[in-house]
Amino acid sequence: MCVLLGLGTCSDEPQYANTPEGNFDALWEIMDEHYAFFSYKDVDWNEVRTRYRSKITPKMTSSELFSLCGDMLKELRDGHTNLIAPHDVSRYWIWEKYPVNYDERLVREYYLNFDYFHTSGIDYQILSDNIGYMYYGSFSNTIGSGNLDALFNFLATCDGLIIDVRSNGGGILTNVQTLVERFIEEKTLVGYMSHKKGAAHDAFSERYPYYFEPSPNRTHYLKPVVVLCNRGSFSATNNFVSIMKSLPNVTIVGDVTGGGCGLPFTSEMPNGWHVRFSASPIYDKDGNLTEFGVEPDVRVDQTDDDTARHHDTLLDTAIAILTKK
Repeated sequence: MCVLLGLGTCSDEPQYANTPEGNFDALWEIMDEHYAFFSYKDVDWNEVRTRYRSKITPKMTSSELFSLCGDMLKELRDGHTNLIAPHDVSRYWIWEKYPVNYDERLVREYYLNFDYFHTSGIDYQILSDNIGYMYYGSFSNTIGSGNLDALFNFLATCDGLIIDVRSNGGGILTNVQTLVERFIEEKTLVGYMSHKKGAAHDAFSERYPYYFEPSPNRTHYLKPVVVLCNRGSFSATNNFVSIMKSLPNVTIVGDVTGGGCGLPFTSEMPNGWHVRFSASPIYDKDGNLTEFGVEPDVRVDQTDDDTARHHDTLLDTAIAILTKK
């Protein structure tokens, strides 16, 4: 991330006027030099500029400019890319178009009986058939090591564990590491990173590996695990699912994750608006980008009929896998 701190601060960068044209050109230039996935997504950014620049007028309102610039950024099909102004935030949230495959009330009422523990943003309990269950709703909730010890000591006798990260929109990558380190017993390659080293769209550093090590002197869980995910499992959660999928005792169940495998960075436009975008790609341990999501091992959707019968299709599938029923 230290490499990224210099983005948008170089003294030789062009200066743009605080006009509709100037702000548009500044936004396009920021993305042109620093965005990570032009080649991967086969985006002709020059063509995009020509198409949208022709719609700029000197007297257009801030709202009109925001809408135009937001539409341009949506061409990147990137949930990490947002235009941030005082009145609105542009967004490309593809998971809004897909089945949710998760009903929090259904799980809490019919599987947990409203009786569960809660620590570090994690709900957990032992289900029937001696299967452990934990729901982590946001990687923005910092995980305490002592809290995890208490959680895993409680679940230690379970024959299998379900980790539910459906509709977890992401958060802090260090929380991913803290959690994954409880499921490994040796130093493990979990992926690769690279960063931009020039303005060209394909100017990237060599990929460098990163590893996780088991959390020392802490409680671990090495029995079979099923991870539940949906299209709302985005960003840091996408990274978590990608890493967990590579572990030998883990099965991923649900829908393709929401994607988002670029480290985000924020830069400022002349009018004070900010643009947040993917600036540095993260690859899985096989060297693949997961920007468009991680495929589950077992593809399952929640049906209306099952919801009406108070059944969670994905959760039932996970229980069946762990109990071999």
